[in-house]
Amino acid sequence: MEKIIEVNNLVKEFNGFRAVDNISFSVAKGEVFGFLGPNGAGKSTTIRMLTTLIRPTSGQAKVAGYDIATQAAKVREQIGLVAEKIILYDRLTALENLMFFGSLYHLPRKETKERAINWLKTLEMEKWANKLTGTFSTGMKQRVNIARALLTKPEVMFLDEPTLGLDPQTSRSIRDFIKELHAQGVSVILTTHIMPEADELSDTIAIIDRGKIIALDTPTNLKARIQKEKPTLEDVFLELTGHDMREETHENIPSARGRHFLGSKSRIR
Repeated sequence: MEKIIEVNNLVKEFNGFRAVDNISFSVAKGEVFGFLGPNGAGKSTTIRMLTTLIRPTSGQAKVAGYDIATQAAKVREQIGLVAEKIILYDRLTALENLMFFGSLYHLPRKETKERAINWLKTLEMEKWANKLTGTFSTGMKQRVNIARALLTKPEVMFLDEPTLGLDPQTSRSIRDFIKELHAQGVSVILTTHIMPEADELSDTIAIIDRGKIIALDTPTNLKARIQKEKPTLEDVFLELTGHDMREETHENIPSARGRHFLGSKSRIR
């Protein structure tokens, strides 16, 4: 099966602290790849490397055939990112936001508008297209945020906790939309702390802990490892990572605040 992402011996260190420790994995084209881990496990750092927001210390990774370190601009042309922080301007309407980001991606204005209206309709936001996003609920903003990431028709979508803090109705709508993307052949990298969500959506799941990949398999095969009746993915996760509470600290990791990924052809300086 064709691989859309290939990661080989990837390492990221911050001030002597190894956040990602020599990991290797691949993602098949067109699959939903669940990337799970406790707080501080190295999950977000890995995603930041794959989306070219930070450079690896060593190792190699390719996204859609392009090297994340030496061909970062090409990587950005192939991907969309819905990060934990919603990237929208409250004083612009939903459509104005999408038109603005389309201009950053150097898309023709007419094409941007067609795509924006199409995605707003698909995400059930069409009637709100000309309303200020500052008046929207978090769930409504997230749907516009997803439309923003899809303007460039990316081959790979990175979804970082896309349903975090959303009500059940909006969460269900976004999960259904992820299934639609999957059906259309878009490769999806999904991070989430909601185990049933990962189980429902993912073809393959990788679990990272303390910077290392500790499990990589289908949800069904992972659950088969647990010796109990009707095991859940949460059972697997806790069995592998432990039951102790995790507190994520950033004292060794430079803050990424203010460096937001805008999309395929944006400039990150």
